[in-house]
Amino acid sequence: MDVLTMGELLVEIMRDTEGASLREKGIFLGPFPSGAPAICIDTAARLGCSTAIIGGVGRDDFGDCILKRLERDGVGTNHVLTSPTGSTGCAFVTYFADGSRKFIFHMDNTPAVAAKAPSPKALGAVRYFHIMGCSLTANAAFGAEILRLMHELKAAGTKISFDPNIRRELLTGDPKLYIHDLMDHVNIFLPGLEELLLITDSTSETEAVEKCFSRPSMEVVMLKNGSKGSRIYTRDGMSEIGVYKVIQKDATGAGDCFDGAFLAGLCQGRDLVTAAKMGAAAGALNAAAFGPMEGDISPEAVENILRGTAEKEGNPH
Repeated sequence: MDVLTMGELLVEIMRDTEGASLREKGIFLGPFPSGAPAICIDTAARLGCSTAIIGGVGRDDFGDCILKRLERDGVGTNHVLTSPTGSTGCAFVTYFADGSRKFIFHMDNTPAVAAKAPSPKALGAVRYFHIMGCSLTANAAFGAEILRLMHELKAAGTKISFDPNIRRELLTGDPKLYIHDLMDHVNIFLPGLEELLLITDSTSETEAVEKCFSRPSMEVVMLKNGSKGSRIYTRDGMSEIGVYKVIQKDATGAGDCFDGAFLAGLCQGRDLVTAAKMGAAAGALNAAAFGPMEGDISPEAVENILRGTAEKEGNPH
């Protein structure tokens, strides 16, 4: 398997316009299949990777919505719990012109945080195990299952990728309580700048990156800065990656799509810069469509973006 993840499976119910408050009457659209780990793994699958997700849904229409989408795109769902006793998790979302969002999550006591980690033997060989911080903080027992599986897979030779993906609405404790142990095992780190500074307890980007590379397993710090592009740090230096401009309809899920496409590039033998450009292209395609797991993300569409920019400008803009 190229990429495996474990985390929450949700449907999103979204406001139809920017700036619409969740406390007022108005129009919602959905359900959209979602959950940060699901968006990431679905992107990797659409770009040709062998993938699977461990999670849980209810035996209801929302659960069918999620599973049918993942299976259509090629994500393995053999380790998804389908519970007859709980409803599928959901999130109500509104978004704002500055790119910020506000969520109301309904995950407590749902199958979204009830799955148990299978043994590595049941999973077979795995190249990358991708972890989302929101999955760790949503529920303590569920987070502990993810970390247990991480330790077992790491011992079997799997590389660990980690996106902090902090959702303040899901913080049930201090994330620093698990960060030290987790970061000692991470190979590929995909934070935003605020997350990077918070997790490393640093006051500057330079200091934070140095602390990351004090961890023995760390190979790549993929710093995502949204509309400002991204920076790839390795022990040998840094490269900057721009963004692909699109007419944005909804940025929800763009960072998760970046993760999935970046990991797909690595699995397919692309160099770090090209893999990061794939991530930027997938994020742009996602933002050009309404919904967290939408957009024309395919090998052909991503390559067309890469070739078009290479022919016209040499680099993303």
